[in-house]
Amino acid sequence: MVLTWRDLAIGIALIGLAWWALAAAVSNPAFPGPLPAADALARLLVAGELAAHLAASAWRVLASLAVSLVLAVPLGLVLGRKQAWDRVLAPAVYLLYPVPKIVLLPLIMVLAGIGEVAKITVIFLVIFFQLLVTTRDAARAIPVPTVLSVKSLGAGEGDIYRHVVIPACLPAILTGVRISLGTAISVLFFAETVAGTSGLGYAILDAWHRAAYSQMFAAILAMSLLGLSFYYIIDLLERWWCRWQYL
Repeated sequence: MVLTWRDLAIGIALIGLAWWALAAAVSNPAFPGPLPAADALARLLVAGELAAHLAASAWRVLASLAVSLVLAVPLGLVLGRKQAWDRVLAPAVYLLYPVPKIVLLPLIMVLAGIGEVAKITVIFLVIFFQLLVTTRDAARAIPVPTVLSVKSLGAGEGDIYRHVVIPACLPAILTGVRISLGTAISVLFFAETVAGTSGLGYAILDAWHRAAYSQMFAAILAMSLLGLSFYYIIDLLERWWCRWQYL
């Protein structure tokens, strides 16, 4: 379901009202209300300072997601269809998936430095397994009679993937992308606060150190808008690519 502007406006109004009430109850400069935070967000975006941090964070999320999709989705489709491959690789997936990849950030920074590669790598390691497991399970759930019916019409292995496996798994893959985006943005904060000089995570921590709480919440709002934008784009793509779900 793609959110309408009306639904989005209602959601923002409800959250803003709850935020305002909580800020009024707390009555602490460290927890400003929605209006000061929104005002700081607008000023920092116009000034270009926060826009640069937003662009840096968006690039890191998109880069890690792109690499994860290119590697995890094809492998997941194969593992879901080829039991022999799955028996060999599944134990490694089960052992590595539960490991909190964020704890590897210091090691990755020692090996790859403190630049973009380290930040993108740690986000990639987290969302790769989420996409892999989601895709594999979706491919495994395809009914055998469906595949056999297509084979009976003379379809080869490539045709089966193109006309059966990929379309059947696409909704689950997009759901995995949504989940991965939420995780990626969470990990992004940690990656950008360790030896970072750019990105929304750095902007949040920097404003906190300066006790500029309105600016801190402005950066938090920007991170929320980043996630909302990605989610909305995925919803639009799902409506376009998976039209049969909306008939």
